[in-house]
Amino acid sequence: MKITIETVEHVANLARLYLSEDEKAEMAQKLNSILDYMEKLNELDTSNVPPTAHIIPVKNVFREDVVRESLPREEALRNAPEKERGFFKVPRIIED
Repeated sequence: MKITIETVEHVANLARLYLSEDEKAEMAQKLNSILDYMEKLNELDTSNVPPTAHIIPVKNVFREDVVRESLPREEALRNAPEKERGFFKVPRIIED
């Protein structure tokens, strides 16, 4: 599969990115290099390699979910740029 300029334009449009003609050509070349390398990896015989999710053994490093006293509201809001009635005040991002 080869990445074309048209494919780069389509993906850039979906991501709402503006790319110059030079950037489109460069991106197509870089993406094609990645795909070429993947093809090279596909040539390897991996029939004796077990499927793995991680290269090293992974264990759960999370602490136990234990109820404990939380940070006092005043302390949590102490460095807030804006607060209102005991809550963080953030800019509205959804219009009515």
